[in-house]
Amino acid sequence: MLTRLLSNDFPRNRILAVVLVGLLLALAFMPFIFPGVKALNVAAKILVFVVLVASFDLLLGYTGIVSFAHTMFFGIGAYGIAIASTRMGPGWPAIATGLAAALALSFVLALLVGLFSLRVRAIFFSMITLAVAAAFQTLASQLSEVTGGEDGLTFKMPEVLSPGYQMSETPFLGVMLDGRLICYYLLFFTALALLLAMLRIVNSPFGRVLQAIRENEFRAEAIGYRVVVYRTTSSILSALFATVAGAMLAIWLRYNGPDTSLSFEIMLDVLLIVVIGGMGTIYGAAIGSGVFVIAQSYLQDLLRLGSDTASGLPWLSALLSPDRWLLWLGLLFVLSVYYFPTGVVGRLRAMRQRA
Repeated sequence: MLTRLLSNDFPRNRILAVVLVGLLLALAFMPFIFPGVKALNVAAKILVFVVLVASFDLLLGYTGIVSFAHTMFFGIGAYGIAIASTRMGPGWPAIATGLAAALALSFVLALLVGLFSLRVRAIFFSMITLAVAAAFQTLASQLSEVTGGEDGLTFKMPEVLSPGYQMSETPFLGVMLDGRLICYYLLFFTALALLLAMLRIVNSPFGRVLQAIRENEFRAEAIGYRVVVYRTTSSILSALFATVAGAMLAIWLRYNGPDTSLSFEIMLDVLLIVVIGGMGTIYGAAIGSGVFVIAQSYLQDLLRLGSDTASGLPWLSALLSPDRWLLWLGLLFVLSVYYFPTGVVGRLRAMRQRA
């Protein structure tokens, strides 16, 4: 059963396996291990980014396509849920309709981008996708009657997913069984299913062809594979997974706006996570997302604690000021790239091979 679920793509490193199992268990029992709103929000953000980063790695790490339009599909998924829930009211039909419409729009746009742009090489394709993403973000900001403009859309979810819903008046292991908890586990099992689905894809014959195209596109074309068809299919699959990730974010936040799902900063975060975790490894998306989101969420708290501890040394206290958290985050990224040039997963697997 485990072999079937993992598609014979095991971690191939004992340390990596322990880290992955630990991350899975931590996310599964996060509401009970670290009860609190912030910890639950951080865990939910990790789940969303795991799906988003893995979908982008399907495009970059396995097919060799550098696209800056990935957050566009992420935003489409979020806006699909937001617009449908605003117009149709809270309910499962609104979620289903919004998700279906978002997937259909993402399919069409990914197909058009694939057919018209994937014949363009290297940096030119990246610039085209960047222009398309910027145009879509501008459009979302200006269509205020539909998207809420810069203010975004605030909406309600079905009652069972709302924080006010109570399954039981008696806490379980010190945690109230409310709608927020149900919503979190909806995201958890969705993310787990999508991650396993992407593992299945990259280890299928289709995934092997994508890797062959990444290594040598001309050789793959010469032995009979239609490169444009495979690259377009990869682009569509990646877009659909990113759309679902956007829908997950909207369901959790019950709000969506241009800065929430269409910001270019999200695209930069995704690129950083792919590099940290390791390109061409679906497992790297999980490891990188966990490391990056936790550092982003708790680095300021750690710096504040360090600054207070070093209050006797003014220069050190100023250096550890929480206002400088971006400096330390950048330093951590530089060190991670220096010591893990192939990402955490790539480095651990290389260590296993040398052993």
